[in-house]
Amino acid sequence: MPRAGSLPSSAQPRGLVPDPILTALLAVVMAYGLVVLYSAISADMAVFRAQLVRLGLGVFVMLVLANLHPRIYLRWAPLVYLGGTALLVAVLLMGVNVKGSTRWLDLPLLPRFQPSEVMKLAVPMAVAWYLADRPLPPTLKDVVVCLAIIGVPAGLIVLQPDLGTGILVAAAGALVMMLGGLRWRLIGITGLLLAAAAPVLWQGLQDYQRQRILTLFDPESDPLGAGWNIIQSTTAIGSGGVSGKGLFQGTQSHLEFLPEAQTDFIIAVIGEELGLVGICTLLVLYVMIVGRGLYTAATSPRTFDRLLSGALTLTFFVYVFVNVGMVSGLLPVVGVPLPLISYGGTSALTLLAGFGIVMSVYKHREW
Repeated sequence: MPRAGSLPSSAQPRGLVPDPILTALLAVVMAYGLVVLYSAISADMAVFRAQLVRLGLGVFVMLVLANLHPRIYLRWAPLVYLGGTALLVAVLLMGVNVKGSTRWLDLPLLPRFQPSEVMKLAVPMAVAWYLADRPLPPTLKDVVVCLAIIGVPAGLIVLQPDLGTGILVAAAGALVMMLGGLRWRLIGITGLLLAAAAPVLWQGLQDYQRQRILTLFDPESDPLGAGWNIIQSTTAIGSGGVSGKGLFQGTQSHLEFLPEAQTDFIIAVIGEELGLVGICTLLVLYVMIVGRGLYTAATSPRTFDRLLSGALTLTFFVYVFVNVGMVSGLLPVVGVPLPLISYGGTSALTLLAGFGIVMSVYKHREW
Protein backbone atom coordinates (compact mmCIF):
# COMPACT_ATOMS: atom_id res chain seq x y z
CA MET A 1 0.00 0.00 0.00
CA PRO A 2 1.18 3.57 -0.62
CA ARG A 3 2.11 5.70 2.35
CA ALA A 4 -0.59 7.73 4.03
CA GLY A 5 -1.36 10.91 2.14
CA SER A 6 0.60 9.81 -0.94
CA LEU A 7 -0.29 9.14 -4.52
CA PRO A 8 -0.41 5.60 -5.89
CA SER A 9 2.24 4.82 -8.47
CA SER A 10 -0.37 4.88 -11.23
CA ALA A 11 -0.99 8.55 -10.42
CA GLN A 12 2.63 9.53 -10.87
CA PRO A 13 3.19 11.94 -13.79
CA ARG A 14 4.10 10.34 -17.10
CA GLY A 15 5.01 11.63 -20.54
CA LEU A 16 7.56 14.03 -21.98
CA VAL A 17 6.44 16.93 -19.76
CA PRO A 18 6.41 15.50 -16.22
CA ASP A 19 5.37 18.73 -14.47
CA PRO A 20 2.99 20.74 -16.69
CA ILE A 21 2.52 23.47 -14.07
CA LEU A 22 6.24 24.25 -13.74
CA THR A 23 6.71 23.92 -17.50
CA ALA A 24 3.88 26.39 -18.15
CA LEU A 25 5.28 28.91 -15.66
CA LEU A 26 8.73 28.72 -17.24
CA ALA A 27 7.21 29.11 -20.71
CA VAL A 28 5.33 32.25 -19.66
CA VAL A 29 8.50 33.79 -18.19
CA MET A 30 10.50 32.99 -21.34
CA ALA A 31 7.77 34.48 -23.55
CA TYR A 32 7.71 37.58 -21.33
CA GLY A 33 11.48 37.81 -21.66
CA LEU A 34 11.40 37.53 -25.44
CA VAL A 35 8.94 40.42 -25.66
CA VAL A 36 11.06 42.63 -23.41
CA LEU A 37 14.27 41.62 -25.17
CA TYR A 38 12.74 42.44 -28.57
CA SER A 39 12.22 45.98 -27.33
CA ALA A 40 15.60 46.23 -25.56
CA ILE A 41 17.50 45.27 -28.74
CA SER A 42 15.37 47.60 -30.89
CA ALA A 43 13.88 44.71 -32.90
CA ASP A 44 17.26 43.33 -33.99
CA MET A 45 16.05 40.05 -35.51
CA ALA A 46 19.49 38.42 -35.61
CA VAL A 47 19.87 38.79 -31.84
CA PHE A 48 16.25 37.80 -31.25
CA ARG A 49 16.57 34.62 -33.32
CA ALA A 50 19.80 33.72 -31.51
CA GLN A 51 18.04 34.00 -28.16
CA LEU A 52 15.10 31.95 -29.44
CA VAL A 53 17.45 29.17 -30.55
CA ARG A 54 19.26 29.19 -27.21
CA LEU A 55 16.05 28.97 -25.25
CA GLY A 56 14.85 26.17 -27.53
CA LEU A 57 18.06 24.26 -26.83
CA GLY A 58 17.60 24.88 -23.11
CA VAL A 59 14.04 23.52 -23.20
CA PHE A 60 15.26 20.42 -25.05
CA VAL A 61 17.95 19.78 -22.42
CA MET A 62 15.40 20.39 -19.65
CA LEU A 63 13.01 17.79 -21.04
CA VAL A 64 15.78 15.23 -21.54
CA LEU A 65 17.01 15.65 -17.95
CA ALA A 66 13.44 15.63 -16.63
CA ASN A 67 12.93 12.12 -17.96
CA LEU A 68 16.04 10.65 -16.32
CA HIS A 69 15.75 9.02 -12.92
CA PRO A 70 17.27 10.98 -9.98
CA ARG A 71 19.42 7.97 -9.09
CA ILE A 72 21.39 8.70 -12.26
CA TYR A 73 22.30 12.11 -10.85
CA LEU A 74 23.18 10.50 -7.53
CA ARG A 75 25.45 7.98 -9.24
CA TRP A 76 27.21 10.51 -11.47
CA ALA A 77 27.44 13.42 -9.03
CA PRO A 78 31.08 12.76 -7.90
CA LEU A 79 32.35 12.32 -11.47
CA VAL A 80 30.54 15.43 -12.73
CA TYR A 81 32.01 17.41 -9.84
CA LEU A 82 35.57 16.16 -10.38
CA GLY A 83 35.32 16.64 -14.14
CA GLY A 84 33.98 20.18 -13.74
CA THR A 85 36.72 21.07 -11.25
CA ALA A 86 39.36 19.74 -13.66
CA LEU A 87 37.90 21.95 -16.39
CA LEU A 88 38.13 24.97 -14.08
CA VAL A 89 41.83 24.24 -13.59
CA ALA A 90 42.18 23.96 -17.36
CA VAL A 91 40.56 27.39 -17.73
CA LEU A 92 43.27 28.96 -15.55
CA LEU A 93 46.00 27.16 -17.51
CA MET A 94 44.82 27.54 -21.11
CA GLY A 95 41.51 29.40 -21.09
CA VAL A 96 40.44 32.06 -23.57
CA ASN A 97 40.76 35.63 -22.34
CA VAL A 98 37.75 37.82 -23.14
CA LYS A 99 37.62 41.43 -21.90
CA GLY A 100 40.24 40.80 -19.23
CA SER A 101 38.66 37.63 -17.80
CA THR A 102 39.65 34.04 -18.55
CA ARG A 103 36.40 32.09 -18.27
CA TRP A 104 36.11 30.12 -21.50
CA LEU A 105 37.61 26.96 -22.97
CA ASP A 106 38.20 26.20 -26.63
CA LEU A 107 38.58 22.43 -26.98
CA PRO A 108 38.89 20.47 -30.26
CA LEU A 109 35.57 19.43 -31.81
CA LEU A 110 33.60 21.40 -29.19
CA PRO A 111 32.11 24.90 -29.26
CA ARG A 112 33.58 27.44 -26.84
CA PHE A 113 32.01 26.97 -23.42
CA GLN A 114 32.21 28.26 -19.84
CA PRO A 115 32.97 25.43 -17.36
CA SER A 116 31.91 27.53 -14.37
CA GLU A 117 28.29 27.19 -15.51
CA VAL A 118 28.53 23.41 -15.09
CA MET A 119 29.49 23.89 -11.44
CA LYS A 120 26.19 25.62 -10.67
CA LEU A 121 24.72 22.13 -11.02
CA ALA A 122 27.72 20.00 -10.09
CA VAL A 123 28.39 21.61 -6.69
CA PRO A 124 24.86 21.17 -5.22
CA MET A 125 24.77 17.66 -6.70
CA ALA A 126 28.07 16.80 -4.99
CA VAL A 127 27.04 18.25 -1.62
CA ALA A 128 23.65 16.49 -1.79
CA TRP A 129 25.45 13.23 -2.72
CA TYR A 130 27.77 13.58 0.29
CA LEU A 131 24.92 14.24 2.72
CA ALA A 132 22.47 11.72 1.22
CA ASP A 133 23.56 8.75 3.40
CA ARG A 134 24.62 10.70 6.47
CA PRO A 135 22.55 11.66 9.50
CA LEU A 136 20.98 15.09 9.37
CA PRO A 137 21.43 17.78 10.51
CA PRO A 138 25.08 17.63 9.40
CA THR A 139 27.79 17.43 12.04
CA LEU A 140 30.68 19.88 12.25
CA LYS A 141 32.89 17.37 10.41
CA ASP A 142 30.35 17.06 7.60
CA VAL A 143 30.04 20.84 7.39
CA VAL A 144 33.83 21.17 6.99
CA VAL A 145 33.83 18.58 4.20
CA CYS A 146 30.92 20.31 2.47
CA LEU A 147 32.66 23.69 2.71
CA ALA A 148 35.71 22.13 1.05
CA ILE A 149 33.53 20.70 -1.73
CA ILE A 150 32.06 24.17 -2.24
CA GLY A 151 35.19 26.23 -1.70
CA VAL A 152 37.52 24.61 -4.23
CA PRO A 153 35.46 25.31 -7.39
CA ALA A 154 34.14 28.63 -6.05
CA GLY A 155 37.70 29.79 -5.41
CA LEU A 156 38.84 28.70 -8.88
CA ILE A 157 35.96 30.66 -10.43
CA VAL A 158 36.75 33.81 -8.44
CA LEU A 159 40.35 33.59 -9.72
CA GLN A 160 39.17 33.86 -13.36
CA PRO A 161 37.99 36.48 -12.15
CA ASP A 162 34.23 35.93 -12.04
CA LEU A 163 32.91 37.01 -8.65
CA GLY A 164 29.23 36.79 -9.63
CA THR A 165 29.37 33.17 -10.76
CA GLY A 166 31.58 32.28 -7.79
CA ILE A 167 28.92 33.65 -5.43
CA LEU A 168 26.17 31.68 -7.18
CA VAL A 169 28.14 28.43 -7.07
CA ALA A 170 28.93 28.91 -3.37
CA ALA A 171 25.30 29.79 -2.64
CA ALA A 172 24.05 26.67 -4.46
CA GLY A 173 26.24 24.43 -2.30
CA ALA A 174 25.48 26.29 0.93
CA LEU A 175 21.73 25.99 0.29
CA VAL A 176 22.05 22.19 0.28
CA MET A 177 23.51 22.34 3.80
CA MET A 178 20.79 24.75 4.92
CA LEU A 179 18.09 22.42 3.62
CA GLY A 180 19.85 19.58 5.42
CA GLY A 181 19.02 21.27 8.71
CA LEU A 182 22.31 23.04 9.37
CA ARG A 183 22.27 24.20 12.98
CA TRP A 184 22.09 27.93 13.61
CA ARG A 185 25.12 27.67 15.88
CA LEU A 186 27.22 26.41 12.98
CA ILE A 187 25.78 29.09 10.71
CA GLY A 188 26.81 31.71 13.27
CA ILE A 189 30.33 30.29 13.53
CA THR A 190 30.68 30.26 9.75
CA GLY A 191 29.47 33.86 9.61
CA LEU A 192 32.01 34.94 12.22
CA LEU A 193 34.81 33.16 10.32
CA LEU A 194 33.83 34.91 7.10
CA ALA A 195 33.71 38.25 8.91
CA ALA A 196 37.18 37.62 10.35
CA ALA A 197 38.46 36.74 6.88
CA ALA A 198 36.91 39.85 5.30
CA PRO A 199 40.17 41.86 5.20
CA VAL A 200 41.95 39.01 3.42
CA LEU A 201 39.04 38.55 1.03
CA TRP A 202 39.01 42.30 0.35
CA GLN A 203 42.68 42.28 -0.62
CA GLY A 204 42.04 39.33 -2.91
CA LEU A 205 39.47 41.25 -4.96
CA GLN A 206 40.35 42.92 -8.23
CA ASP A 207 40.55 46.74 -8.21
CA TYR A 208 37.34 47.08 -10.25
CA GLN A 209 35.52 44.72 -7.86
CA ARG A 210 36.52 46.79 -4.84
CA GLN A 211 35.45 49.93 -6.70
CA ARG A 212 32.01 48.44 -7.38
CA ILE A 213 31.50 47.73 -3.69
CA LEU A 214 32.59 51.22 -2.68
CA THR A 215 30.39 52.76 -5.38
CA LEU A 216 27.39 50.95 -3.92
CA PHE A 217 27.45 53.25 -0.90
CA ASP A 218 27.99 56.44 -2.91
CA PRO A 219 27.38 56.10 -6.66
CA GLU A 220 27.54 59.87 -7.08
CA SER A 221 31.23 59.78 -6.11
CA ASP A 222 32.02 58.59 -9.65
CA PRO A 223 28.93 59.37 -11.74
CA LEU A 224 30.67 58.99 -15.11
CA GLY A 225 32.64 55.89 -14.13
CA ALA A 226 31.84 53.15 -11.64
CA GLY A 227 28.59 54.81 -10.55
CA TRP A 228 27.21 55.19 -14.07
CA ASN A 229 25.44 51.81 -14.22
CA ILE A 230 23.57 52.22 -10.94
CA ILE A 231 22.60 55.84 -11.62
CA GLN A 232 21.22 55.06 -15.08
CA SER A 233 19.40 51.89 -14.00
CA THR A 234 17.66 53.56 -11.05
CA THR A 235 16.80 56.53 -13.27
CA ALA A 236 15.23 54.21 -15.84
CA ILE A 237 13.20 52.32 -13.23
CA GLY A 238 12.01 55.50 -11.55
CA SER A 239 11.02 57.20 -14.80
CA GLY A 240 8.67 54.34 -15.70
CA GLY A 241 6.31 55.05 -12.83
CA VAL A 242 3.43 52.66 -12.24
CA SER A 243 2.45 51.73 -15.80
CA GLY A 244 5.60 52.57 -17.76
CA LYS A 245 6.20 54.47 -20.98
CA GLY A 246 5.25 51.57 -23.25
CA LEU A 247 7.31 49.07 -25.26
CA PHE A 248 9.94 50.72 -27.50
CA GLN A 249 9.31 54.04 -25.72
CA GLY A 250 12.13 53.83 -23.20
CA THR A 251 14.69 56.62 -23.50
CA GLN A 252 17.43 55.35 -21.19
CA SER A 253 17.86 52.10 -23.10
CA HIS A 254 17.13 53.18 -26.67
CA LEU A 255 19.30 56.29 -26.40
CA GLU A 256 22.06 54.04 -24.96
CA PHE A 257 22.32 55.70 -21.58
CA LEU A 258 21.60 52.36 -19.91
CA PRO A 259 24.57 49.95 -20.21
CA GLU A 260 24.01 46.24 -20.89
CA ALA A 261 20.32 46.92 -21.44
CA GLN A 262 19.69 43.49 -22.96
CA THR A 263 21.70 41.51 -20.40
CA ASP A 264 22.39 42.32 -16.73
CA PHE A 265 20.25 45.50 -16.61
CA ILE A 266 17.22 44.34 -18.56
CA ILE A 267 14.92 44.73 -15.55
CA ALA A 268 15.57 48.46 -15.80
CA VAL A 269 14.12 48.27 -19.31
CA ILE A 270 11.07 46.52 -17.86
CA GLY A 271 10.73 49.21 -15.20
CA GLU A 272 10.97 52.05 -17.70
CA GLU A 273 8.72 50.60 -20.40
CA LEU A 274 6.23 48.51 -18.39
CA GLY A 275 6.52 50.26 -15.03
CA LEU A 276 5.92 48.89 -11.57
CA VAL A 277 3.14 46.69 -12.96
CA GLY A 278 5.55 44.99 -15.35
CA ILE A 279 8.16 44.35 -12.66
CA CYS A 280 5.60 43.04 -10.15
CA THR A 281 4.09 40.73 -12.77
CA LEU A 282 7.49 39.19 -13.40
CA LEU A 283 8.26 38.86 -9.69
CA VAL A 284 4.93 37.09 -9.08
CA LEU A 285 5.81 34.60 -11.84
CA TYR A 286 9.20 34.05 -10.22
CA VAL A 287 7.58 33.45 -6.82
CA MET A 288 5.23 30.89 -8.36
CA ILE A 289 8.16 29.04 -9.95
CA VAL A 290 10.05 28.98 -6.66
CA GLY A 291 6.92 27.78 -4.85
CA ARG A 292 6.42 24.95 -7.32
CA GLY A 293 10.03 23.85 -7.01
CA LEU A 294 9.91 23.89 -3.21
CA TYR A 295 6.69 21.87 -3.30
CA THR A 296 8.51 19.22 -5.34
CA ALA A 297 11.38 19.18 -2.83
CA ALA A 298 9.06 18.99 0.17
CA THR A 299 7.10 16.04 -1.22
CA SER A 300 10.11 13.94 -2.21
CA PRO A 301 10.76 11.00 0.13
CA ARG A 302 14.48 10.63 -0.65
CA THR A 303 17.13 12.81 0.99
CA PHE A 304 19.25 13.35 -2.14
CA ASP A 305 16.25 14.30 -4.27
CA ARG A 306 14.89 16.64 -1.62
CA LEU A 307 18.19 18.44 -1.01
CA LEU A 308 19.10 18.77 -4.68
CA SER A 309 15.73 19.96 -6.00
CA GLY A 310 15.32 22.40 -3.11
CA ALA A 311 18.81 23.84 -3.57
CA LEU A 312 18.40 24.25 -7.35
CA THR A 313 15.09 26.03 -6.82
CA LEU A 314 16.51 28.39 -4.20
CA THR A 315 19.56 29.06 -6.40
CA PHE A 316 17.11 30.35 -9.00
CA PHE A 317 15.75 32.66 -6.29
CA VAL A 318 19.30 33.85 -5.52
CA TYR A 319 19.71 34.74 -9.23
CA VAL A 320 16.62 36.92 -9.04
CA PHE A 321 17.53 38.49 -5.70
CA VAL A 322 21.09 39.40 -6.74
CA ASN A 323 20.11 40.80 -10.14
CA VAL A 324 17.24 42.91 -8.82
CA GLY A 325 19.38 44.04 -5.90
CA MET A 326 22.30 45.18 -8.05
CA VAL A 327 20.11 46.94 -10.64
CA SER A 328 18.19 48.81 -7.93
CA GLY A 329 21.40 49.84 -6.15
CA LEU A 330 20.99 47.59 -3.10
CA LEU A 331 23.87 45.22 -4.01
CA PRO A 332 27.18 45.66 -5.85
CA VAL A 333 27.21 45.05 -9.60
CA VAL A 334 28.52 41.49 -10.00
CA GLY A 335 27.33 40.53 -13.47
CA VAL A 336 24.43 38.19 -12.66
CA PRO A 337 21.76 38.02 -15.43
CA LEU A 338 18.02 38.15 -14.81
CA PRO A 339 16.87 34.50 -15.07
CA LEU A 340 15.32 33.54 -18.43
CA ILE A 341 14.93 37.21 -19.36
CA SER A 342 18.44 38.52 -20.04
CA TYR A 343 20.05 37.86 -23.41
CA GLY A 344 22.54 34.99 -23.35
CA GLY A 345 22.38 31.25 -23.71
CA THR A 346 24.79 29.84 -21.16
CA SER A 347 22.94 31.01 -18.07
CA ALA A 348 19.52 30.09 -19.48
CA LEU A 349 20.77 26.63 -20.45
CA THR A 350 22.08 26.02 -16.92
CA LEU A 351 18.86 27.23 -15.29
CA LEU A 352 16.64 25.13 -17.54
CA ALA A 353 18.87 22.10 -16.98
CA GLY A 354 18.44 22.64 -13.24
CA PHE A 355 14.68 22.75 -13.61
CA GLY A 356 14.91 19.56 -15.66
CA ILE A 357 16.44 17.89 -12.60
CA VAL A 358 13.67 19.33 -10.41
CA MET A 359 11.08 17.89 -12.81
CA SER A 360 12.88 14.54 -12.67
CA VAL A 361 12.42 14.52 -8.90
CA TYR A 362 8.74 15.39 -9.35
CA LYS A 363 8.21 12.64 -11.92
CA HIS A 364 9.97 9.90 -9.96
CA ARG A 365 8.48 10.41 -6.53
CA GLU A 366 8.20 6.74 -5.64
CA TRP A 367 5.82 6.23 -2.78
